[in-house]
Amino acid sequence: MANKAVSGVERKGEPARETSLSPWIPFRHRVFTVLWIATVISNVGTWMQNAGAGWLMTSLDPDPLIVSLVQVATALPMFLFGLPAGALADILDRRKLLIAVQVLLGCAIAALAFLVSRNLVTPTILLAFTFVSGVGAALIAPSWQAIVPQLVPREHLSPAVALNGVGMNISRAIGPALAGMIIGALGLAAPFWLNAGSYLAVIAALLWSKPPQASSRHLPVERLGSAMRVGLRHAWNNRHLRSTLLRAAGFFVFASAYWALLPLVARDQVAGGPGLYGGLLGAVGAGAVAGAFLLPYLKARLGADRLVALGTAGTAAALVAFGLVREPVGALVASVVAGLAWICVLPPLNVSAQVALPAWVRGRGLALFVTVQFGAMAAGSAIWGKLASAATLPLACFVAAAGAIITIPLLWRWKLQTGAGVDMTPSLHWPAPILSEGLEQDLLHNRGPVLTTIEYHVRVEDRDAFLQAIAALAEQRRRDGAYGWDVFEDPAQTGCFVETFYSTSWLEHLRQHERVTQADRLVQEQVNAFHRADGSPRVRHLIVAETATRA
Repeated sequence: MANKAVSGVERKGEPARETSLSPWIPFRHRVFTVLWIATVISNVGTWMQNAGAGWLMTSLDPDPLIVSLVQVATALPMFLFGLPAGALADILDRRKLLIAVQVLLGCAIAALAFLVSRNLVTPTILLAFTFVSGVGAALIAPSWQAIVPQLVPREHLSPAVALNGVGMNISRAIGPALAGMIIGALGLAAPFWLNAGSYLAVIAALLWSKPPQASSRHLPVERLGSAMRVGLRHAWNNRHLRSTLLRAAGFFVFASAYWALLPLVARDQVAGGPGLYGGLLGAVGAGAVAGAFLLPYLKARLGADRLVALGTAGTAAALVAFGLVREPVGALVASVVAGLAWICVLPPLNVSAQVALPAWVRGRGLALFVTVQFGAMAAGSAIWGKLASAATLPLACFVAAAGAIITIPLLWRWKLQTGAGVDMTPSLHWPAPILSEGLEQDLLHNRGPVLTTIEYHVRVEDRDAFLQAIAALAEQRRRDGAYGWDVFEDPAQTGCFVETFYSTSWLEHLRQHERVTQADRLVQEQVNAFHRADGSPRVRHLIVAETATRA
């Protein structure tokens, strides 16, 4: 399941133990259980609102492009604000951030419910409030995902992520069906009012719970802009995460088609009402819940990569069915297949992102996963809505299905969950830099850039092996925040090599000391083994000289 990598060490037997765990084992942890129940309640309200908004838009403007823009307005904020939200999740108290955003979201949805009840909503107003709601969801999504490893031990992470998917899909099964009944009985405003009230469940659970902090901070909090840059640099140099992001983009851009076009399938192609639309969304959720019970078995038999391929093929089959159906029963069957396929894809992708990330950058890494997911869904929704408007709804479904099938062989080389066997706990093995007396406080105030040099002396016969080993350090240094890495050879001294890399400031270099993992330590030890001079390789830290002219 996990490939042994040069930059890490495989924990033998861990994948096998994980597949034998009960899917319900995370419920042994009380805080996880309480938050899970609260989020299910809140997500029921969210799905009720989504169903209400989709159906309301078909009443305000039935043009396929306009209807698909509801999905765009939901997904686009995740693309625009995902990375800043991930940085906030890493530098702020996640619990307090979640509480603050939940309060603001509840107020915003209550305002929308009031406008709907007074028949004051236009397509523009509905899209604007949907976008605002999406911004709130974007701000909290990385914190929700990053907090899961704080609630359960690492060996329970995969079933915990799967249970979160089950909870989401239980909500998806219940919420839209309730929305269809409530709209018929109480009017279109009712789902919005109920969703506003559902935020109280999450707020109460967060106020009660106190998840343990991931780690104590010894250095000042990172600035938002710097945290975002470091997060992007880490993702670019984290091949485990890169593979996950590529696979996610390939799936979600095509899977977005039925989410964007389902209101039109219900209204125009099957000639149904809000009850049928809610039923179709509910069937998607029910299919996903049913699939969750099969997930441990399928994961053990197929592995993450084949499971995602199976889910992608199932999504393509559902899209073809949506393009062909003309009766409610056929649409419901297609929705169940879509839900089964969805649960086969989303948890393996999410776990792949989780296990690829050390704790210090987990919020930002997961934010990038969310950014790719919802960016692909926003772009895809606009594309399929435009195609359905310019041509036909069935053609849009068929083209999306063909695209999904093509991605299976096209992206197969990028494997999932390759970081599962890598020990990403902090090693803290770098010694503290020795500073001249009186300079320490000055250097902590963002002086930089900092040039770090490490001098090695290597036997002539080991030259090629040494250069091959040290190349693995380039990715490691950049993942931890460095830039401009290189290795130089002294032509006047045989076997003398100098590794160099830059940090933006002294403070950022000190953060690198805290970010180095046990897997990184093993790579560094392999490189140091080539050093033949007395003692360890010589390390120097050089800070750009500041003069009156420079100041």
